[in-house]
Amino acid sequence: MKTASIPLLMLTLLTSLWSLSGQAQENDEALDKLIDSKIEAYINSEAFDKRVEQSIIRFIEEQNQARAEQERKSRQAKVANVAPVSPETDYIRGNPDAAFTLIEYSDYECPYCKRFHLTAKEFVEKHPDVNWVYRHFPLNFHNPGAQKEAEAAECAGSLGGSDAFWRYTDLIFERTRSNGKGFPIANLGPLAEEIGLDRQAFDTCMEEERFKDKVLAQTQNGLESGVSGTPGNFLRHNASGEALPIGGAQPLIRLEGMLQKMKDALQ
Repeated sequence: MKTASIPLLMLTLLTSLWSLSGQAQENDEALDKLIDSKIEAYINSEAFDKRVEQSIIRFIEEQNQARAEQERKSRQAKVANVAPVSPETDYIRGNPDAAFTLIEYSDYECPYCKRFHLTAKEFVEKHPDVNWVYRHFPLNFHNPGAQKEAEAAECAGSLGGSDAFWRYTDLIFERTRSNGKGFPIANLGPLAEEIGLDRQAFDTCMEEERFKDKVLAQTQNGLESGVSGTPGNFLRHNASGEALPIGGAQPLIRLEGMLQKMKDALQ
């Protein structure tokens, strides 16, 4: 081979490599275009829209489930704060040894509580294994009436026992027109006298605000237990301490359904 032909050979080789490189680049560009077109076609397809929709729905469902589970745990934690039934602090209507207790956080000036009062009474009368505890939860926009009525019922109970407390409570709900000014504060004393209580002792109890702190404490316990409105109810199994929240003025059939649900869960 002549020496002069070597540069020519190298030039030819470099030219071939350059040509192959150019072809590879063209092939890569063609491949990229093909991939882009496939992606664009898929993005604009019905299958892609359906896949995205399914993913969004699945994400929303997972978020809702997580939120529901968090709320359930939060409710359970709050329900655990419901103070146990105590004959020393609670007035119990019905069998004091009943297996279940309807615990009601209530407001004497709440129209829904007025309606629910009759329902709760019927519920306890129909089910001897359930007793009823009334706890105070006077709403601010019903005060001072609701707060004073709660204190008055406690004064009545302190002077005449459980029967006097419940008789006084029944009569307030029977006569109030509700919504804050449904039962005049001036009539609280005469009502005590009407059911046979010592008027002077009752008036002294009210003037000293002897049960103001008890009413406020029960309201606070209601808040800690998740009560945000009245009536705020719980059905409690006294032996285990398990309790189910029952919000609002539920009808009798709803209360009976919750009772049966709790019984079934305990079996």
